[in-house]
Amino acid sequence: MDLWQLYIFTKVVELKSFSKAGESAHLSQPTVSSHMKDLEDHFGCRLIDRLSKEAIPTKAGELLFRYARRLVALRDEAETAMTDFLGKVQGRLTIGGSTIPAVYMLPKLIGAFTNARPGVTLALVVKDTGQIIEDVLAGTLELGIVGALSSDKKISQKKLIEDEMCLVVPAGHPWASVESVSLDMLFQEPFIVRESGSGTLRSFERHLIDNGFCVDELRIAAEMGSTEAVIQGIKNHVGISILSSIAVEEELKSGVLCALHIDGLDIRQEFYLTTNTQRTPSPLAGAFIEFVEESARNRGMFE
Repeated sequence: MDLWQLYIFTKVVELKSFSKAGESAHLSQPTVSSHMKDLEDHFGCRLIDRLSKEAIPTKAGELLFRYARRLVALRDEAETAMTDFLGKVQGRLTIGGSTIPAVYMLPKLIGAFTNARPGVTLALVVKDTGQIIEDVLAGTLELGIVGALSSDKKISQKKLIEDEMCLVVPAGHPWASVESVSLDMLFQEPFIVRESGSGTLRSFERHLIDNGFCVDELRIAAEMGSTEAVIQGIKNHVGISILSSIAVEEELKSGVLCALHIDGLDIRQEFYLTTNTQRTPSPLAGAFIEFVEESARNRGMFE
């Protein structure tokens, strides 16, 4: 067993495919299969099951995957620390983002950061807020940007920016031409909610509770796993929803969707730079954190 085999193993699990893992690592599929067989021979058990068209880890594979990700992350951290010590600005950094930061904030930041540092590679992991926080705690991510606070004392979070949330309806909806509706009216329409663990859902739930309501009282038509899926659901008249004004900026400009306020409900979502208090950031992570904080101060995260 070596780190390269573990790296290939993590790619197979993450991408659920031998061929995609091979493409990611510039290897042929037979070579990937050979690495997986060597790992299984080493541990004396099956690590990957091929179900239909997907490669799925066995229970033993799931256990190994947790350790393999940490070992690969530590390898990247070691390489970055050594290149920094030698005066080279290069290395690989894996960061995480919940849906809105990952889609609407981080690509711009990553582009600006890597363009100024040709020897740097940034990998972006997109998951819901709860999963990103778990990965930061596990050490598989050095940092993440998420839309909700964690109660875990091992997590450090710094507010970067605040986003206004709005009620979004499709063009042609009876409410499309009004500026606001009452909170009671919200419970009359089919509603699309985000999945459990979403920072957007947490923020919305908190505001409803503060006003004496709960999410279960909504006429929930669908639960969707991403902001983009919710946007498509609204466009296709599945229901209405609460979304980030940043996420629907283009649709609002084109007139495909309309945004309005809910009387007495000022919904704002804050996004937090999230790190592990028990881990010292690698030099590359420290440089990226400094860059993100400077961008937030200058309001350059969306402009």
